[in-house]
Amino acid sequence: MTEAIHTFDDNEQVSVRCVLMRGGTSKALFFQEADIPPPGPARDRFLKRAMGTPDVLQIDGMGGSRLVTSKIAIIKKSGRSDADVDYTFAQADVERDRIGYDANCGNISSAVAPFAVDEGLVAAIEPLTTVRIHNTNTGTLLVSKVQVKNGKARVLGDCAIAGVPGTGAEILMDYTDTLGAKTGKLLPTGQPVDTITLEDGHRIEVSIVDAATPCVFIAANSLGLTGSELPSEISADRALIETIGEIQSKAGARIGLYKHWKDMHLPGLPLAVMVAPPADYADTNRKTVKAADCDLRARLVFLGKCHDSMAGTGSMCAAAASRVPGTLVNTAVGERAGTDTLRIGHPLGVMTVKVVARAGDTPGSTRFDALGLQRTARRLMDGMVYVPREAD
Repeated sequence: MTEAIHTFDDNEQVSVRCVLMRGGTSKALFFQEADIPPPGPARDRFLKRAMGTPDVLQIDGMGGSRLVTSKIAIIKKSGRSDADVDYTFAQADVERDRIGYDANCGNISSAVAPFAVDEGLVAAIEPLTTVRIHNTNTGTLLVSKVQVKNGKARVLGDCAIAGVPGTGAEILMDYTDTLGAKTGKLLPTGQPVDTITLEDGHRIEVSIVDAATPCVFIAANSLGLTGSELPSEISADRALIETIGEIQSKAGARIGLYKHWKDMHLPGLPLAVMVAPPADYADTNRKTVKAADCDLRARLVFLGKCHDSMAGTGSMCAAAASRVPGTLVNTAVGERAGTDTLRIGHPLGVMTVKVVARAGDTPGSTRFDALGLQRTARRLMDGMVYVPREAD
């Protein structure tokens, strides 16, 4: 442990300063990197103990028993000339003894700039501070614009996002520099549609796209779904989850994320996104989402569970895929792909993302003048998290 970590209770526990923040529709513990162990087993043990992983309730830690509330952000000033801060995202598994660093979280990314401003890691410039964020998980650069007042990130505002009660100060996130985030290519296989053959012989068409994070897109009806199912229904269908996991694993191996598909069971990457054309559906709060209010229905699965809403990076990848000719997302969106936004109908409502594309000579050479979204974020608590000394 570093000098910034303090002892407590006759050296039986260590305490580390952290901040609990909501970013978009997720929550995370935010740490300054100097306050926690360096990358490696000691860091992983500390983070798992802080979150209460593995335990489905995470009762002995700060996690909230769901993947969207079991996230971690590690921040420091950047040494890069093109970035202000370095940001490492970590996903604490709930059921498995695992901390994952293989992807970024778009929702938590939206809280990085407010954290950096409030912690004094970047200069607060009123009324709008631009923060260049180097995401170490993907090696990409995100640009965040956060409203500032009296030297702190603003909280109050009129920006509403589906899945978060009330409104808040708008945060603009720019993902145009994230094409090929993990593989170096928008279409890692070079094709807008590939076929995955399952072990039972079934052949499933997919689109593998890498923008913000790699995703494997699957037409909902090819899995026997309508596209309107809710997370509890999807996660409870273990046969479906295993099938989706097999598709993810085989797609991930195909694009070089790991050596063999059997090496990964119910992986985090690529994110699996089931897509369907617009239709009326009831969201988690039993409110009706009208077909006219969305351009696409999407349900996202990672680590063997269906996301409660829609991952920020997954939404960016879906938006990019919607403008790539021939992808399953492009087909599902249809003529609505001619606008400069994509409205994604997810389990908690509709999120709107900005997407302006320029056609290339091939689908894989599609480029983007705009790829981003609006989020809100808020500091919920700051203080010390206590971890038993055995985790030191």
